[in-house]
Amino acid sequence: MGEISERETDPIGKFLRAPSVQFELTMPGPIERIWELLTDTACLPEWFGNGTIEPHVGGQVTLLDGHVRGVVTQWMPPRLLVYTWNVYGPGDQDSPYPESYVRFELENHGDEVMLRLTHLPVLERFEKQNAMGWHTFLNMVSAAARGKTPLPRADYMKQNATRYGVDLANLAK
Repeated sequence: MGEISERETDPIGKFLRAPSVQFELTMPGPIERIWELLTDTACLPEWFGNGTIEPHVGGQVTLLDGHVRGVVTQWMPPRLLVYTWNVYGPGDQDSPYPESYVRFELENHGDEVMLRLTHLPVLERFEKQNAMGWHTFLNMVSAAARGKTPLPRADYMKQNATRYGVDLANLAK
């Protein structure tokens, strides 16, 4: 029998930092309306394309016509929604990217609602694109929360691509 080294039986933990993107913004209430905008299948096509979020822990998430798929991990209406985020190409059964998590937190602030969105981890090569995409999503949700018809997604994308230094003609893959 060989001797077991101390290194094998007593590993040292590593401290890792996960790249993430976070936004905080205030929208007009009530909080239930913002929750509905984020979760109701009838509302999602306005900013997330065709999709569904099944309203319970373990529920399936399908967004952008199946380009994004995941599972609800936390469902606490109207304050907290967390789901996994997996990106798929057309016809893919397995995602070529690591799974990540999207977290929406809502909090009443008088007549307004604070929305905090956190997405992590985000692969380094996608950080700017991720920020651009979520900023676009939030622009559209914010317009709807204010009773306005959101502009076409492409209009916000162009504005936010400039803001984050993203070349829309040469997106990272």
